Amino acid sequence: MLSKSMQEALNNQVKLEAASSHAYLAMASWCEIQPGLDSVADYFFQQSDEERVHMLKLMRFINERGGFALVPTLEQPIVTYKSLKNMFEEFLQHEIIVSNSINELVDLALREKDYATHNFLQWYVNEQIEEERSARILNDKLELIGEDKSGLYLFDRDIMSTRGRNSGKG
Repeated sequence: MLSKSMQEALNNQVKLEAASSHAYLAMASWCEIQPGLDSVADYFFQQSDEERVHMLKLMRFINERGGFALVPTLEQPIVTYKSLKNMFEEFLQHEIIVSNSINELVDLALREKDYATHNFLQWYVNEQIEEERSARILNDKLELIGEDKSGLYLFDRDIMSTRGRNSGKG
């Protein structure tokens, strides 16, 4: 059985995962209307889907443990960006926020001696290590490319293989 504080904290994480899905969907849409960023758009459509799966996994866990998972209301995410580099910086910052939130949940689970939740959250800890690593690599590549159009072309062409190689996803 989840404590009230753990249920509330997990529901807050549900909202953060839903907001991540929403934000990455907006990034995908923005990329889709930019010339030559079709693969980057696909990357963020997939990221959005993954975040939704993360949200659903949390909701099911809350309900299975005797809590009540809430469907969150969401604010409008950022929908336009100054540049691709700016968007990827936002992406990395968002992943860092999610990682910090997961770490706070793990801390709460340990303080409450809720070992079932602690065990469940280890999947999210590992997932965030990979998500942050992938976001950092992509930001580093964009830093190297700068404004070089041929570099941006190659970045778009290779982003899906970078995703599979760095995060264990294909």
